[in-house]
Amino acid sequence: MNGQLATLDYIVLCVYLGGILALGLSLGRKIRTGTDFFLAGRSLPWWAISMSLVATDIGGTDIIGVGGAAYSHGMAVGNFEWIGCVPAMIVASFIFIPLFYRLGIYTIPEFMERRYNAFVRSALAACWLAFMACNLGIMLFASAKMMSVLFGWDQATCIWATAILVGIYTCAGGLAAVVYTDMIQCVVMIGGCLLVLVIGLIDIGGVGELKNRLREIEAKQAIAAAQETGAALPDQQMDPDAKIEHASLILPVDTKSPFPWTGILFGLAFILSPAYWIGNQAIVQRSLGAKSEFEAKQAYIWGAVLKNIIPIIIAVPGLIAFVKYPELADGDQAFPMLVSQLLPTGIRGLFLAAFLAALMSSVDSYLNSASTILSHDLYKRFLNPAATDERLLIVGRTTTVALVCWAIMFAFLVMDMKEGIYTMFQTLMAFFQGPALAILLPGIFWKRANGIGAGAGFVCGVLFSISLYALNQPLIYETLGLQPLFQVADPFLYFSVWAFLLALGVLVVVSLLTKPEPEEKLAAIFDRHKNTKEPTA
Repeated sequence: MNGQLATLDYIVLCVYLGGILALGLSLGRKIRTGTDFFLAGRSLPWWAISMSLVATDIGGTDIIGVGGAAYSHGMAVGNFEWIGCVPAMIVASFIFIPLFYRLGIYTIPEFMERRYNAFVRSALAACWLAFMACNLGIMLFASAKMMSVLFGWDQATCIWATAILVGIYTCAGGLAAVVYTDMIQCVVMIGGCLLVLVIGLIDIGGVGELKNRLREIEAKQAIAAAQETGAALPDQQMDPDAKIEHASLILPVDTKSPFPWTGILFGLAFILSPAYWIGNQAIVQRSLGAKSEFEAKQAYIWGAVLKNIIPIIIAVPGLIAFVKYPELADGDQAFPMLVSQLLPTGIRGLFLAAFLAALMSSVDSYLNSASTILSHDLYKRFLNPAATDERLLIVGRTTTVALVCWAIMFAFLVMDMKEGIYTMFQTLMAFFQGPALAILLPGIFWKRANGIGAGAGFVCGVLFSISLYALNQPLIYETLGLQPLFQVADPFLYFSVWAFLLALGVLVVVSLLTKPEPEEKLAAIFDRHKNTKEPTA
């Protein structure tokens, strides 16, 4: 392919990767204890955390996946940032993050045991661990799709190269290496995606021409669809002022895309978004490593400001690819195609550095957080309660290596799946994020919620969500002689809504039918004005 990298691109890329690796290894020399490895000795500044939050959330799966979703379904995917991030981050910064920080916890599952019991902690830890382990493989697969287009390498080589690079500095430097490398990677990622956006808009003639060509393609597609079915072509399809669905943020309930307004409002804004920004270990762990409670809050607020530009720089290029290459069979190829065809020598290498920055910032974050859950919520809690900080450091690094190996194997597994990268990621989250939020919110705002109710609610919610997914698969509903439960494509947003409501209902009913938690157990959480001492390393 004529879009493969030239010598200058390789030089730019190697300089960048060498610098990131050197920074991660240098930070690793300062790691002496488990607290240093998992929470960076609680010494992180707000500005580094905020950029790490953005870089962690916008990984290689998002650059490829969001661009692909915009190519296939339009700008409605941008709501995952504007509606799905900013409001929840602001709420979390003032209510939830201060509480978690003052409690001095390492993980969200740890909070669940303090509030409920060990079963709830273990169940949530197992779900997060399974999700993170699978998501690591999806991220490596996303890197392979981009790198195979640009390097001309086979996807297997790309998966191995990325996993080894990220695994080395994450294993060495822990959370500190993750956050400070993320900070650099955030700048490179935003700059690289902005370059693709600007060059792409110039190439097609600006925003106005982009709209015109979107309207033209949609009109042609409507004509072709009408001709296939024999239906009359509606007059408004040819109207130059007709609504452009690909450019619309709000889509009707009966849209063929996975992003109807009902799913965006109820599934994303009310369920998945708060669950992600309040209960996602890979996200919250950064703030738990802050210097102070104020800096933990400040990091979330500044991160929310940065999030506003993300849909513009990663979703709009998907629209540009749609008008330039409308016949792509796989929307996930949209961003790689733009990069390989539009960017000049040297700049192409810079963008690949930006893409790898986004990928590595998510992979290293999930590696570190999954390792934290394994070490604290499973190993220390059940296998070795007397483990020292030094012992936990060894366990943390060992589990990091094991997770890298697992991620490589899972990446090869998802290579044969037909779903888009973004859909795979969101569907995995929808299985348990709704039930997790359903037990987290009452745990903070309702004293009567107890461990038996939370455990029953969480398990029922997860099983219900998985059942909804299964009953929406053609192989299952056709075998049973049923109709699909949902008409929209990839209805993961609806899974989360119904699973949340069921889990919450079960929690309330079971809690009211069983004994409440002892008052002394709830004091640290509900007597917030008394719990003001900040944790120390």
